[in-house]
Amino acid sequence: MAQTIGFIGLGQMGLPMAANLIRAGYGLRVWNRTGEKAEELIELGAEVAAEPADTAEQGGIVITMLSDDPVLDEVATSGDRLVQRLGAGGIHLSMSTVSPAASRRIAGHHERSGVSYVAAPVFGRPQAAAAGKLWICASGPEKARTAVRPILSAMGQGVFEFGDDPGAANVAKLAGNLLIGAATEALGEAIAFAEKSGVDAGQVIGMMTQTLFACSLYQNYAPVMLERRFDPPGFRMILGLKDLGLILGLARESRVPVPIANLVHDRLLSGIAKGRGELDFTALTLGAAEDAGLGCPDQV
Repeated sequence: MAQTIGFIGLGQMGLPMAANLIRAGYGLRVWNRTGEKAEELIELGAEVAAEPADTAEQGGIVITMLSDDPVLDEVATSGDRLVQRLGAGGIHLSMSTVSPAASRRIAGHHERSGVSYVAAPVFGRPQAAAAGKLWICASGPEKARTAVRPILSAMGQGVFEFGDDPGAANVAKLAGNLLIGAATEALGEAIAFAEKSGVDAGQVIGMMTQTLFACSLYQNYAPVMLERRFDPPGFRMILGLKDLGLILGLARESRVPVPIANLVHDRLLSGIAKGRGELDFTALTLGAAEDAGLGCPDQV
C-alpha cells in the first residue's frame, strides 16, 4: 500500500508540489485554508482533511508549505494537535521560507513529543515546482532527513543537506534569496542604464545572459523584466518583502552588515507603497526605471 502523507498549504507552490507527490505514488491527505484549491488534487486521488492536524497519522509524515512564521507557528504548535496526531516517530517536514529561529523553536516544541522536525525550503518558481525541478535545502535530525529524502526527490531535482541544526537550511535559503534579490536589482539597474543611454536594453542583456551571466536566474528573469510581464505573478512582491525582512532580522541578530539587502528591501517597500504588492517580485525593476526618469506605466 502506498504511504499516505499529510500536506498543509496549497498555494502557488504547494499545489504543484502536492500533485507531484501523488503522481509519484504517494497517498495524500491535504488541508488548505481555501478549500477549493484542493479540487485538482481530489481528482488525482487526494483526501481532504477537515483541520490541519487531521492530515496527520500516528508515526507519519506531514508537510507544511505556508506563507510565514506566524502561520507556521499556528499550524504547528497551536493546541498541540498536530504533534499529538503525529506522535512518537512522526516527522514534520517544513518546506516554507521562514526564519531559522522559527524552525529551531518549533523543532524544540516537537521534540518533547517525540516528533522530528526537518526544514526543507525550496528554490524555484511555480513552473519549476510543477516540473519537479525545485532545488531543496534540508536540515534536521539525520534519521528524519533520511526518511524524507525520497519524498523530497519526488518534488525536486536536487537536495542539499546542511546537517542536524533545524535552522541551518533556512539560513541557506535566506542567503540564496539575498543573492536573488541582488541579481534582480542589478538587472533592473542595467536595463535602465542601457535604455537611458540610448542603447537597446534587450540586446545588451541578451548578450550578457549568453556570456558572462549565462545562468538560469538571469536568463529566466531578464525577459520578464524587459517585457514587464509582472502579472500574473510567479512570486509576489509582498512575499519578497517578507523574505527580505527575514534576511535583515537575521543579519541584525548575527551582526552582519547587508547593505544590498537593505537596498532591495527598500525597493520592494517602495513598490508595494505604490500599489504593486501583488505584482511579480521582478517588478522591482520599475523602481530603477522611475529613478532614471524613464517613466513607469503601471499597465503591465
